[in-house]
This record gives sequence, C-alpha cells and structure tokens, in this order.
Amino acid sequence: MEITLLRATIDDAKELHAMQVEAFKELLEKYQDFDTNPGNENVEKVEARLKQDFTFYYFICIGQQKAGAIRIVDMKENGKNKRISPIFILPEFQGKGIAQKAIQLCEETHGNENWELDTILQESKNCYLYEKMGYRKTGKTEVINERLTLVFYEKKEADIT
Repeated sequence: MEITLLRATIDDAKELHAMQVEAFKELLEKYQDFDTNPGNENVEKVEARLKQDFTFYYFICIGQQKAGAIRIVDMKENGKNKRISPIFILPEFQGKGIAQKAIQLCEETHGNENWELDTILQESKNCYLYEKMGYRKTGKTEVINERLTLVFYEKKEADIT
C-alpha cells in the first residue's frame, strides 16, 4: 500500500472540511468537546489556515484515493518546533498504519527534529502511536471537560530512533 502526500490548496477547503468533520465525528460524540474538536470547526477556519504562510495541509493518499489529511505548522525558524494539528484518517482507513506513514513523510519533508502535537489522553491508541514514533510527553496536560484531557508531546533530535 503506497501512501503519498498531496499538498492541499485553498480550492480544497470544502473537501478538507468535509473529511475532517467525518473523521472526528465519533470523537466529538464521545467527548462532547464542541469548542476544541476539529469536527466541530466551520469551513472558514479551514480556509483561514490554508491562507497562512506557515501552514502546510496535505491530503494523505493511498494511490489516487484520499484517506485523510494532515496539517503541519512550520514557521521555518531554527529551533522552533513544527506542529502537527490536526491529523485525521477517515474511519474506513483507520488502523492500517496510514497515520504513522504520513507523519514519517512529513518529518522527512519538513525536517526530522523539533516536532510537537497534542492528542486525547483517553485515546490510548493515539498515545501509543506517537510514543512508538519517538514523541515524548512534555508533562503538560489540559483538561477540556470531565471526559477529555489533552496531553502534549514533542520530538526533539535526541528522541529520533
């Protein structure tokens, strides 16, 4: 299964938004985090991000099929962390190693060191994935509601295995 990244443009905003809503729907229902869940964002927020000089949105593709997307925030400054926010895989493609490969491709494209992200502490599969890829908990957490806590990760040059 060949996984590639396809850079998204402003013309892709509606498609990206629709995929994001679908991919995050189950988590939104489970955690009721209406202020922070990407599945509850409007298309204008996606459009605004696509217009940012430091934002790189990529469709995650299997062959010609779009399986998800990833947004990289890269200020292109030495010592400044690059950020993954968000990454999502459509439900029918989840659990196949696609997110891991997409992150590896982004790290190759944007540089292997100084990355950060956050995820839902209660989603152990997500935490396991990031930890397996060399991301380490920073110690910072943020309680969103009684069901959901965000946990923050980073990957420095020394963490690369």
